[in-house]
Amino acid sequence: MSDLRVFTEEWEFLRAALPVVDLEKSLRETGGYQRWRAVRSADDLLRLALVYGFCGLSLRQTAAWAHVQEVAELSDVALLKRLRSCGDWLSHLLGAKLAERAQMSPRPESSLRLRLMDATSIPVPGRKGTGWRVHVGLGLGHLAIDHIEVTGAEGGETFCRFPLQSQDLVLGDRGYAHRRGLFWVRQAGGHFLVRLNWSNVPLLDEHGEPFDLFQALRQIPGNQVAEFRVQTAPQEPGKIPALPARLIVVRKNPAAAEKECQKILREAARKKRKADPRSLEAAEYTIVLTSMGEEQLPAAEALELYRFRWQIEMVFKRLKGLLGLDQLAAKDSHLARSALYAKLLAALLLEDLTGKFLSFSPWGFPLPEPPAQPLANPTSSARRDGPRHLGRAEA
Repeated sequence: MSDLRVFTEEWEFLRAALPVVDLEKSLRETGGYQRWRAVRSADDLLRLALVYGFCGLSLRQTAAWAHVQEVAELSDVALLKRLRSCGDWLSHLLGAKLAERAQMSPRPESSLRLRLMDATSIPVPGRKGTGWRVHVGLGLGHLAIDHIEVTGAEGGETFCRFPLQSQDLVLGDRGYAHRRGLFWVRQAGGHFLVRLNWSNVPLLDEHGEPFDLFQALRQIPGNQVAEFRVQTAPQEPGKIPALPARLIVVRKNPAAAEKECQKILREAARKKRKADPRSLEAAEYTIVLTSMGEEQLPAAEALELYRFRWQIEMVFKRLKGLLGLDQLAAKDSHLARSALYAKLLAALLLEDLTGKFLSFSPWGFPLPEPPAQPLANPTSSARRDGPRHLGRAEA
């Protein structure tokens, strides 16, 4: 409710943060157009969608707000019909905004672009489990979201969902450690750095023989960082070849290892099965897999770099805790989809609007570089000459 003021008093500023898109043309092309009657324009429809999706209002409250603000005259049922039909349009606008962001940070062709990828679950009111899954890509250089995809609960985590460029270095957790996704990254000319899921990615040694992960782990002395040259086993059904990689391992401290083991035991108990002893043994280590060479990314730096993956967890916490991403009131699937896209689009617009406010200066231009020599203190002369000069000017 506290965000409603932005859509009431500062709509023109927020509207200016939208990508350069013909709203009415795109609304017609995506099938969301209904005759202009109660809602007079695509601009008004977008405003209604953002208020409903982002501000936590019910359909009836949104319709009442629209009446008071003279945005539209319609009932909650009429609003429902219009919002149910504009999901593809809001998705289109969200994609346009993300495409605009992707071009904000030009980089030298030879440099790496660090990207973090993860997904979060959104529940459906009145149901247990996952209703929607939001897949997010985050550019580490400017900590801005550069890709979003919304799927149902069946949509798994995979790098294949993300458009990649040459020289991208993508970071992901265990959910992204499978051969098809890793091959997608390498096929695009990028590199991966993922937490290894030992049961999901079978490994071979440099000579193509099976790599015994647990025997290798037991040979690591103390808390030293160890590294092994490996390759992923080829996957015939998908015609995925073996991928050369480096396995980087460090032993966790006892407290961190115990915490991970307890998590595995609780999950096994929840599913009423026995925990795999190998999972408990692997929980004592941090194990990452990367396609980058040692000269490009030393082992210790790879482990340090993986720590930045938690930045995307902070993004999800911000979207959920501050922006209410996981608070969908809609039970209708079409309405929930529209509300979710509206919420994500509003979050990006507000992020850009905040950035513009922070960079605003009353004088309207960047300050020049400071002079090489400090100017003399004019205080004494100002006291002596100020009134005299003022008097001359008035004369």
